Formats: sequence, C-alpha cells, structure tokens
Amino acid sequence: MSKKRKWDDDYVRYWFTCTTEVDGTQRPQCVLCNSVFSNADLRPSKLSDHFNRQHGGVGGHDLNSLKHMPTPSDQNQAVKAPGVTSSEDTLLQASYQFAYLCAKEKNPHTIAEKLVKPCALEIAHIVLGPDAQKKLQQVPLSDDVIHSRIDEMSKDILQQVLEDIKASPLQVGIQLAETTDMDDCSQLMAFVRYIKEREIVEEFLFCEPLQLTMKGKDVFNLFRDFFLKHKIALDACGSVCTDGASSMLGENSEFVACVKKEIPHIVITHCLLNPHELVTKTLPAKLRDALFTVVRVINFIKGRAPNHRLFQAFFEEIGIEYNVLLFHTEMRWLSRGQILTHIFEMYEEINQFLHHQSSNLVNGFENKEFKIHLAYLADLFKHLNELGASMQRTGMNTVSAREKLSAFVRKFPFWLKRIEKRNFTNFPFLEEIIVSEDEAGSIAAEITLHLQLLNSSFHGYFSVGDLDEASKWILDPFLFNLDFVDDGYLMKNDLAELRASGQILMEFETMKLEDFWSVQFTVFPNLAKTALEILIPFASTYLCELGFSTLLHFKTKSRSCFNMSDDIRVAISKKVPRFSDIIEQKLQLQQKSL
Repeated sequence: MSKKRKWDDDYVRYWFTCTTEVDGTQRPQCVLCNSVFSNADLRPSKLSDHFNRQHGGVGGHDLNSLKHMPTPSDQNQAVKAPGVTSSEDTLLQASYQFAYLCAKEKNPHTIAEKLVKPCALEIAHIVLGPDAQKKLQQVPLSDDVIHSRIDEMSKDILQQVLEDIKASPLQVGIQLAETTDMDDCSQLMAFVRYIKEREIVEEFLFCEPLQLTMKGKDVFNLFRDFFLKHKIALDACGSVCTDGASSMLGENSEFVACVKKEIPHIVITHCLLNPHELVTKTLPAKLRDALFTVVRVINFIKGRAPNHRLFQAFFEEIGIEYNVLLFHTEMRWLSRGQILTHIFEMYEEINQFLHHQSSNLVNGFENKEFKIHLAYLADLFKHLNELGASMQRTGMNTVSAREKLSAFVRKFPFWLKRIEKRNFTNFPFLEEIIVSEDEAGSIAAEITLHLQLLNSSFHGYFSVGDLDEASKWILDPFLFNLDFVDDGYLMKNDLAELRASGQILMEFETMKLEDFWSVQFTVFPNLAKTALEILIPFASTYLCELGFSTLLHFKTKSRSCFNMSDDIRVAISKKVPRFSDIIEQKLQLQQKSL
C-alpha cells in the first residue's frame, strides 16, 4: 500500500487548500477552479504545474488570508448557503441523476459502468482535458451503485404517494390487473387515483409477483398486505377497477368477495376497454367459425418458422405493404381488429400462399361466404378499435366511458335499418365485396341477429357510470334543469348558488370535469364530494396495460431474475425523487457510520 502524503501550509502559495476524506486521506483542492486532486498530487511540483498552466501563475495573492480560508470539510460542518454544494454533494447528485435517467429510459444498470462512463471519460479527456477527466472519474456509477440509487429513489417516490393517499380528502380509486411475464411468473400491478391540491392525480402504486397460486384470495392477500405494511386502512379505497379472468379478478370473483367483506360499500368496476370479448361471445355460429379460421391461418403462418420466413419472402417479392401478421391474443384487445383488417386486405395474397404450401385451410379460406363473413368482422372490430382508442387515455372516468359506450350502442338501430334496406354503408369492407342480392340477404340476416344480441348484452354488461336523471348535474351544473332535483335535496341550494357565479362558469368552460369539481372542494364541499365520488373510480385498466409494456422492457432473457418493481416505479411514476433530501440522508448516514 502506497504511503499517504500530508498537507503542508506552504502549499497555499499555489492557491490550494486541503480537503480531508472520511478515511483521513488529504487531497488538494484548487481555490480558483474548485478542482480536487488525488493524494498522490499533494506535492509542490504538481500543484505549481496546475497553478501555472491553468491559471497563468497569477501572483499578488495574500498568503495569510489563504491560510485562514475555510476548507471544504469545514464548510460541510457549517450551515450551507442556498444553492452551495460540496464536492461530495455534486458527485452524489450526478450519480443519482444518471440512475434516474437510466430507469426512465428502461436501460440495464450495467450500461453506466460498461458504456456511458468510459465514453464520458474519453470525451472529457479530449474536449476538457485530464483534470476534468479525473473529476468525472470520481462519479460513482457501478452496477451496484445504480441499483441502490434506484431503490432509494423508488422508496422516496412511494413515500410521496403514500403521503398523498393519507392526505386525500376522499377515498382513493384503485386499478388492478394481472399478467404473466417471460418467466411464467404472475405479476399483479396497481395504480391509484386520488385528490391532491385541487386536482385528481393518477400514480403507480405497486407491481408485485404472486408467489404460488393465482387465485382471487391470493390477489386479495397481496393487495391487503401492501396497505397493512404501509399503515393505511383498507377503507381508504373507495373503488377498485379490475380486469382479467373472471375467477380471479372478475366482478363475481373471490377477490371481489373478499374486498366487499372488508369494505362493504366499495365500488367495483370492470374494465370497459374489452367489448371485443363480448362481441365474440355473441357471434352466430358461422361468424364464429370464420373468426376461428382466421386464427388457424395466422397460427399456420406464424407458428412455424419456415412458413413465416417463406411468407415474408413471398410478400417482399410481390411488393405487398404487410409482410408480418400480428398474433391473435386474448388480452391485447387491439390486435384482434388489426388482424382482421390485415387479413382482409391481404386476402388474395394469403390465399395464394396457402395454395403454394398445400395447406388444408385453403378450402375454408377461399370460400366466398367466408370472405363475406371476414369483411363484416373486419368492419365491426374496426369500429370497436376506434371506440377503445377513444377511451384509451389517462383521466378517463366511468361517466365519460359510459357516454362513449352509449353513443356506440345508439348507432345499432340506424345500422339495422340500413341493413334491412341492403345498405352496407357502415361496413365498407363488406360493401366492397357484396355483388348479388342473395349474398346481401344472407349476411344481412346474420348481422341483424348479431347486432340485436350485442345490443342487449351491452346494456346488461356495461352499466357502470350510468347516471340517473337527478344526478346529471354533475356533468353540467349550469344547464341542468333543477326541477329534476327534489326540493328536499340538501344540495339544491348549493347548486343554485353555484349557477349564479360567473367566475365559476368560466372555470367550468375551461377545465376538465374532474378538475373543475376538485377546485370546488373548498367552496362547495358537499357538491364536490358527491361529484368526485362518481368521477374518481377508474373506468379501465389502461394504465396497467401501459405498465405491462414497461415490464417487457425490464424483464428480458438477460434480466430474468431481476426484481423490477423499483425500476418500474421510477420509470413510469410522475413523481420526481426529492434528490436533495435523499443526498442529505445519505451524507448523514455516512457521518454516523464514522
């Protein structure tokens, strides 16, 4: 081990002062540029060289005043002025900032040590010189350091969310969904919606694995344990929106029964983004067979690697835009509509490919009746995709989602009337291929039957968010007819007073509905509370779907054993870590350990 050099007061003639590390190592720091050098540089030749090269050997300094200048270690013991940080603070801050960006961009932790830092050191050496390179070298960016930084930031973000939940004036809304990652491990993800400072906030809550079985009871235990661990009562939850298997997270599942047992008045909603499954269940036999034929064709092409390669080569040869088919999946609901559209638009080319491969699917695929059924399904699922996309956003509440669904269902009678007259304007793919009256009559009967079944199913299945007439003042308190409100209704006076305010009218016209009622919480608390209890529940598990997409970036073959909960929180949370608090706590722990 090399001998450590000692500081000499004569070194101040080179405009240097001394800084002492936690292990007692003394290092010179330039007073003019704040550069800190290694203990090996603590000798006159090195200090004089820096003073002459970097600062021109400028004389005229007061040696006595330099001797009495406070060292960085002395400054750490004093109260820091706002905006002033020590060298150790800046190194820690740089380390945390990089770890934050690493998580936000969903990169592996090793990227700093193996790529970013070596590149930065080379750039610093070339552009800024060896002194800057030495300074940059001190920034801790190892794999373990990045991992610990992300864990600390995740804990800080979670603490902020928990503080907001506890301070929320109303019960919060929860969104829950389950998926299986590449290791066949079931992951339960949750988001929360609550009120903070006169606005509704949506935040990531947790992503935890279901260790053994995936029953509704297991989901409930994990859900309950999270709240108990963080000392939050379960009745802080006013609503839960679920999606997935009916046995686990459906409206009549064991999970819902357990939740209602603990919180009797909780509102349970089911994701409104999945009308596709309802449409499939109501399909008549021939239409269902057509859909299954499409699935078999896709599996024939994509389920076998040689067929997939030949398929791509064939389409490139004939110059077709689509050369990759999407897999049909149950959970990723948008894919089904896109599949049907692609299959219909590539119908002739796929038919040729099936002939070339001598597939036994050819007979069913090239049947004219199948093509007519395919056209109708492609049109219908395209309408459903447009409906789903309109509800696919943050801040979507059950009332707005219900309005969009109602508007969609109200189109059915108009579609039925047009179909009775053999007018297929609302189904452009179908209109394109219908050539005979017999074909039109046959498909018209099947469409009529399907739309009638679908209409009744929609009304029974998606009833959440349907307001009664007396509660529609929530949507527009200014145009609402107060005659619908009973005179004994205690808030009728508040409604009348609210309608008389021109300023509140301007706020209503310029703000989102949920934000408007959040702002009114201090002025009309009873009205705002009633409105927000309806607007806070989630209408879909859209945020969880986004979270699952993030999960795919973190859980890969090379990171299969990786616990990604903290990384996901930092990556998708809207909260920014309180870096100054984290660094201060870090420094305090280091001082206590001395």
